[in-house]
Formats: sequence, C-alpha cells, structure tokens
Amino acid sequence: MIVTVARVSDPDRFLEVFETVGAEKRREHGCRGARVFFDPDDAHRVWSVFDWDAKDYDGFLEDPEIPAIARALGIQAPPVHAVAAVELDA
Repeated sequence: MIVTVARVSDPDRFLEVFETVGAEKRREHGCRGARVFFDPDDAHRVWSVFDWDAKDYDGFLEDPEIPAIARALGIQAPPVHAVAAVELDA
C-alpha cells in the first residue's frame, strides 16, 4: 500500500484526470486500485491510497509521461508519502 498527500489547484479537475488518464497509467504499472480522500480541513489537499507494490510504484514514478499527467492533475508540489507507523491484522 502506498499513501500520498498532495495539494491540487482544482479538486474536480484532479478527480477527472485521476479517474481516466491517471487510472490507465497506474494500471499499466501494476496498481490494483486507488482511493482518494479530501482533507476535511482543506478541500485542495487530497490523500490517495494505492493498492500498489513499492517496486511497481517506483516504475510508475520513472515513467516519462508522469510529469505531464501530474500537471494535468493540477498537483502544486510533489506528493508527500505517508510513512506507516504500525501494521496490524485487525
């Protein structure tokens, strides 16, 4: 699982691109699914949770088409990756 936090210029545009071009590119790199959450204190900050292996995610980041997709998403700065504090079975 990969968790990222990013600030976006237009949340509606972000979702539109995330669900289309972004989804295609994520599938191409082995992502098995994603969820997006809007921060309750800032609608322009989005949390994304990906069902993705770290190796496939790294390949995604190295794809030369990703910078253009990030611009289309309206990401204002590189996403921050959340670090897991603990992993539990239940």
